Amino acid sequence: MLIYFITGNKNKFNEIKNIVSDNNIFIKQLDIDLPEIQDIDAHNVIKAKLIEALKHKKGSFIIEDTSLYLDCLNGLPGPLIKFFLNTIGNEGLFNLTKKLKNNKALAKTIIGYAKNKKEIKFFEGVIEGEIVSPRGDFGFGWDKIFKPKGFNKTFSQMEEKEKSKISMRKIAAEKLKNFLKKQLKNKIK
Repeated sequence: MLIYFITGNKNKFNEIKNIVSDNNIFIKQLDIDLPEIQDIDAHNVIKAKLIEALKHKKGSFIIEDTSLYLDCLNGLPGPLIKFFLNTIGNEGLFNLTKKLKNNKALAKTIIGYAKNKKEIKFFEGVIEGEIVSPRGDFGFGWDKIFKPKGFNKTFSQMEEKEKSKISMRKIAAEKLKNFLKKQLKNKIK
C-alpha cells in the first residue's frame, strides 16, 4: 500500500514514515503546494486539502496538522498558531497566559487520510501541558513554550528521541498505522 504524505517538512515526513511504514505500507513524501483554508477547526482545513490533493493525483493521501490550544483563549489559536507565532511569537503567547492567569494548553496532531472524497478518516493525538517562559534549543515553532504534563522540560529542551516517545504526532500516527493494517487485513480476506 502506497500513501502520499503531503508536506514540505522533512522532519514531519521522517517521523510519520518511521512510525507508519512497514513491509506492506509505504509512505512517500509529496511536496505540492495546496491552497489552505483558514478555519478554527483543523478537521475542516485537512479535509479541504485532502479533497484538493485528490484532484491533482490518483492515490491515497495523508495530511497532518499540529496545533496548540490555549485554555485561557477558549482553544485559540488552534490551527491558526502560525499566525500567532508570526505576530506575537512565543514570548507573546507566554505573556498572554501569564496575564490571563491560566497557562493550561493542549498540543494536538490530527492526521487526515483519504483514498477518495467519500472516505476521509481522522486520527488524533493529544498531549496536555502548560505554557511556560521560552526555553530550550531543539525543535521549532512553539516547542520552546510547551511543557508536557508530568515533565519538567519543554519540548524544545528534549532531545528528538525523548520528544518522539511522547509526541502527539506519534499517537496520531500509531492510530493511522493500526487503521491501515486493518484495511490490509480486510483486503486479504
